[in-house]
Amino acid sequence: MSTTELATDTVLIVEDEPKIARLVADYLTGSGFALHHLEHGDAVMPWLEEHEALPELVLLDLMLPGTDGLTLCREIRQRWPGVAIIMLTARVEEVDRLLGLELGADDYICKPFSPREVVARARAVLRRSRAATAPEEAPEEAQLSLDDEGWRALADGHDLGLTAVEFQLLRVMMHSPGRIFSREQLMDHMYRDHRIVSERTVDSHIKKLRKKIAEIWPEREIIRSVYGVGYKYQPEE
Repeated sequence: MSTTELATDTVLIVEDEPKIARLVADYLTGSGFALHHLEHGDAVMPWLEEHEALPELVLLDLMLPGTDGLTLCREIRQRWPGVAIIMLTARVEEVDRLLGLELGADDYICKPFSPREVVARARAVLRRSRAATAPEEAPEEAQLSLDDEGWRALADGHDLGLTAVEFQLLRVMMHSPGRIFSREQLMDHMYRDHRIVSERTVDSHIKKLRKKIAEIWPEREIIRSVYGVGYKYQPEE
């Protein structure tokens, strides 16, 4: 994607370390993004509420003065689900939670990082966001969509009749196409009370999910096994 294509995209950087914020801002500006910067967590929600033109992307530091990044991520996702979020973190112990996207973040970057990586991740997240909200150009093609409010998955308009656990598994994997989830990560989404279950439980739910999808699309395999690792959602090329 060219700089011209991204010229209208706005990024809100929420980072309390001035050197990091300036470095990232310089690279993003040089790549055609419009930038805003906030240093304090308590300023984020009021700033977003005051601006009719919301940023396409928020680069959100985990550790902030005032309201922390995890809380802000939840609140932004609840209020403005169309705004993409990339978390910035220096806390390795938080990576699993961010990888699991349990807070609604679209991606995460660990410090220290290359500013070029930030630009590349920002472009990738925005491409996925546009693809998810783009109007239908070829309705005749196979389409899988999620109804979050009704906890339904629709394959070409047909309700797959998923259980709550199956819906959550599908939703997590669809949120990050191509990304491999371990069974442990998927279990964290299936059972938020952290009950102890075997990894075979995940396999059983995945098997049932695949069967329901195959009833509508017998020739398609979109939930794929990765031997020795876990599973991923991989729509057909």
